[in-house]
Amino acid sequence: MKKKRKIIILIFIAIISIIVIFSVVKSNIENNLKELINVSISDVDLSSVQNGNYPGSYKVFPIAVKVSVTVRDHKISSIELLEHKNGHGTPAEAILNKIIEAQTLKVDVISGATYSSVVILKAIENALSYSN
Repeated sequence: MKKKRKIIILIFIAIISIIVIFSVVKSNIENNLKELINVSISDVDLSSVQNGNYPGSYKVFPIAVKVSVTVRDHKISSIELLEHKNGHGTPAEAILNKIIEAQTLKVDVISGATYSSVVILKAIENALSYSN
């Protein structure tokens, strides 16, 4: 009987521990994503960016993005998405075409994929900012 009681207590402690850990992780993720709403995206003066391929990245758990931005004649000619770890943010990848068409980072985020859109924009900003 004592052995059975110890096992039940250990299982109960394990379940409570898992619930506490899950709650902390979930809260951490929610706080990280809320901070993305306030992240500012600076437009980059493309006239000062030389021809080349520029790597950039940005991550806010649970989203991580790595890009390679190609600039030709002071215009963004292509953006390659090397990595996009996301939850349901795959639709945000459509923002790449919007940036190339507009030749600016001041584009609207993709509805329903706001967090991933911001992380992608920030990765591109980082790539172009380090080009000088």
